[in-house]
Amino acid sequence: MHNDSLANRHNGDMTDSSTGLYARVMLVEDDTKLASLTAAYLSAREFIVAIEHDGTDALTRIVIEKPDLIILDVMLPGTDGFDICRKLRARGNTTPVLMLTARDEDIDQVLGLELGADDYLTKPVQPRVLLAHIKAILRRSADAHGVHSASARDNARPNDKLVFGRLHIGFQTREAMLGKKRMNLTVAEFDLLWLLASNAGRVLPRAEILRTLRGLEYDGFDRSIDSRMSRLRKKLGDDIDNAHIKTIRPQGYLFSPADW
Repeated sequence: MHNDSLANRHNGDMTDSSTGLYARVMLVEDDTKLASLTAAYLSAREFIVAIEHDGTDALTRIVIEKPDLIILDVMLPGTDGFDICRKLRARGNTTPVLMLTARDEDIDQVLGLELGADDYLTKPVQPRVLLAHIKAILRRSADAHGVHSASARDNARPNDKLVFGRLHIGFQTREAMLGKKRMNLTVAEFDLLWLLASNAGRVLPRAEILRTLRGLEYDGFDRSIDSRMSRLRKKLGDDIDNAHIKTIRPQGYLFSPADW
């Protein structure tokens, strides 16, 4: 059943992303009917769902209640979804965010990803599609907290650590250090960095990146990887004269192991 608050339900158990058991979801949606229907659907699948209709109140509750996942509508009273996402990431909050937009426009999707959202969907969205995306995000989030799936362990390198000069990336710890500073990466950004770095020196096509990270086939128009790549580059300190992640047109992206 869904609950108005997540705080009292947090008992320290890790999320079982295959069933939803123990997964605490903050649903930020101003359409009360849609929010109730979505919450009922997720609650029936053993998610613990809290609903918030106002953006400003949602930001406060997210900080206090610390959900496992935020489903965030773009158009909200008070503070809109873009601003909520921006403020959370600026504060170092890496809680996975699934953003919903009612407009099927690339600009909304790109902006959400550039601000640090982990995934996006265009409304109206079928419940099963929403559920599939939620489970995918929670699986990645579980890995980020040390609950690694068998496939993730199989794909990890023997030492689970990659070192390129000042850049140290730990698979098990899910940490990336640039010099003595820990990089503040979202779950999706870390996954992208690990994928690129573990294939250093090889051009990764967009289709392969999208399929590996999101389980989707590249249709030639999806720009989500480009947006996430841009954020990652900024955090790595890349610029025109010193790019560690190189765009190889039209093939894809190359992580350079040199010059760190």
